[in-house]
This record gives sequence, C-alpha cells and structure tokens, in this order.
Amino acid sequence: MFLTYVEAIDFLYHNLPMFQRIGAAALKNDLSNTIRLCDALGNPQHKVKTIHVAGTNGKGSTSHMLASILQSAGYKTGLYTSPHLKEFTERIRVDGQMISKDFVLDFVNRIRPAIDEVQPSFFEITVAMAFDYFVAQQVDIAVIEVGLGGRLDSTNVIMPEISVITNIGWDHKDILGDTLEKIASEKAGIIKPGIPVVVSERQKELQEIFIEKASAVKAPILFASDRYAISLHQSGAQVWMKVFREASVLFDHLVLPLQGYYQQKNLAGVLNAVDILNERGWHIADGQLLDGLKKVITQTGLKGRWQTLSEQPLIVCDTGHNLNGIEEVVRQISRQSYDKLHVVLGMVKDKDITDVLRLLPKDAKYYFCQANIPRAMDARLLSEKAADAGLHGVVVEEVNAAIREAQRHATATDMIFIGGSTFVVAEIEGL
Repeated sequence: MFLTYVEAIDFLYHNLPMFQRIGAAALKNDLSNTIRLCDALGNPQHKVKTIHVAGTNGKGSTSHMLASILQSAGYKTGLYTSPHLKEFTERIRVDGQMISKDFVLDFVNRIRPAIDEVQPSFFEITVAMAFDYFVAQQVDIAVIEVGLGGRLDSTNVIMPEISVITNIGWDHKDILGDTLEKIASEKAGIIKPGIPVVVSERQKELQEIFIEKASAVKAPILFASDRYAISLHQSGAQVWMKVFREASVLFDHLVLPLQGYYQQKNLAGVLNAVDILNERGWHIADGQLLDGLKKVITQTGLKGRWQTLSEQPLIVCDTGHNLNGIEEVVRQISRQSYDKLHVVLGMVKDKDITDVLRLLPKDAKYYFCQANIPRAMDARLLSEKAADAGLHGVVVEEVNAAIREAQRHATATDMIFIGGSTFVVAEIEGL
C-alpha cells in the first residue's frame, strides 16, 4: 500500500506504459483494458452524463470552453483532458478544481490489484480514475477529451449526451493512418447510435466520412460552420470576433481570453454543441454562455494556448505542434508587431517534422532546445534538420535556459515565441 500521493504517482509514472514518455509503444489497440478496469470499479462511466470531444487540433480548447459554459450555467461540471502541463492533477477537474491528491492516493491503492491483473497503460488508468472521481463528486455532467484518435481511445467507453469533433489534420500518422480519410475515420469512431454529433469545421473532402458514419448509426449530424459564421478582427494586440447565429448577430464584439486565431474554428463547434444541449433538456442562456466563454481560463485553468507571458518584449507560448497547429501559429505570428522574431523551439523525435519546419519563419533567430522526456528530439539533431529548412540559430538544450538566452538577445520591441511541442511549453518556469 502506498502511503503518500508522491509514492502513488511515481508508481504510475514508472511502472505503466506512458505515451507522453515513450510514444506509440504505450498504446493498446482495443478497449479491453479500460473495460476491465471500469468493471472493477462498478462501471462509473455509465453513471455520469458526458460530452465527448475528439479532433486533431482544438479539442482541448473546445473541452475547456464547454466545461466553463456549463459551470457558468450552474451545473457541477467534470473535465478530463490530457496531457497535463505541470501537475498530474490538472487532468481531472470538477468546477475547475483539480482532483485531490488524497483521492489519487486512495484510487491507486484501491485499483492496485486490477493494475497487477490487467497491466494497463498510464492513460487507461487515468481515464478510469476520472470516471470514478466524477461519480464520487456527483457531477451533473463531465466533458471528456479524447486522448488520441477516437475509435480505439480509452475514453470511447461512454454513451455521451453529444459528441463533438473539432477538425481533422495531420498528426500521429503512424498510429491513425497515412491519409486524412483514415484519420477522419478514427475520429468518427466516437459517433454513437442516436447521439447527436457536431463537427466544428466542414471539410468538404472529408465530410462524407462523418455523414456516412452518422447515417449508419442513425446519429443526427450537424456541421457548426453551417449555423455559425464568425469573423476575426484585431485591434492592436487584441483579437476579437463578431459572431452570427444564422442571420442574427449573437455577439457583436466578443473578446475571448483564448486569443489564438484558431479559436475562431473551435468556437463555432462550442456554440453549436450548446444549442444541442439546450435541445436535449439542459438550460444554458446566452448570458451564461457568454460568461463561460469570458471566464474559460479562470474557471478551468487552461494554459498554453497563445498565452502571452510578457509585453516588452512580447513573449507568447503555444502548444500547437502538428502541421495544422503550426500553420495557425505562423499565421498569427505574421500579424504581430515586432522588430525581430526569436523562436524557442523543441519537438518530439517520433514524428516527421520536415513539413512543419518548412512553415516556420526563416527570418527569425532560433534557440533549439529539448524537453526533459525520452520522446524529445535531441536539440542538435533538431538544429540540423532546421538548417536544411533554412532556419538558423543556436542550440541551448534546456528549455528555460533557451528562453533566458532569447530574452538576453531580445529588445523591448522584439517578439519571442516558445513552442513546437506541448512538452516544451510544460517546462516554462512560472507558467
């Protein structure tokens, strides 16, 4: 029996396969382990109402916005997301408050016999823990973010109130498939019989995959971009949106605390999901919706999404790491005002980063680093690959040392961007 939270969490980190550390080797290609763990716990996943959120990019932001809106509407709301940035307990929250360390300790001690028998992954255990905690906390509803893919993801053991699919892009090709159609099919795996599904972005080349899957299981399907039109505007450094619901203005000047341009796509899916929740008997007024959007960071603790860390020089971090995520980051960097751009960059070694590197600004100075995880690409190797793409700079292996080096060279009118990997952002001191 473990006596402290630290002992329990160390056991999970060091004895269970963990995708964050070792990559695809941690994955099991079916749901059997999760089902067996949930059976051992009395199937808590069937005792709580849920919303299921999948997608290549934006599923974390979407999950946090939905959770904040539900909280503002007066519902006791659970939120399960991954990976965490600073502390394991970030993954599981109720009304924005992280799971207690005492519960984690008790859970690991209770589930230990099942761990020994089932031999699950780290992620499978955290999913089971989340369901168990949400039942214990008697939440009204829980927002559940898919970890990877959808069809075979450990979270896919629920029958939600609604499913949301944010968008489809290139990521985890070695696991989900080497075409966008294959990736979309994996994401479509969360569509359940008779359960409405909202697709945030209508991608014409992929829409039939979702339509066919929804039709096959008689699930109503809605493309959020058909109902909501959102225009993006910028005044100085501040990004704001004008939101139309069909022909009417819903929000004339909406300033989200999540300032990334890419939230324009996520917001439509969130709004359409709220419509469906209202149709299914939940009660979320437009004022509560607006309150939840404006308080998404304070009510959920979301970090690392186009987050401004300093004004002079402008320092921004973002967890975007795949091709589409970096495209959005580069688009927004190009709209900022600065004299010189400095980029603190680290990536993982189990992905082809060639196309991503080609997107990055060639006129920036780079500080190549590596996160303190086994999956991190060696900073010197990253520097070499970057040079092939026309990107140049210096190698400073430790993340915060690289940030300090960028600050040393930057003037008050420069910009420093920190990113390339969730795990780089996770190591920023003071985040």
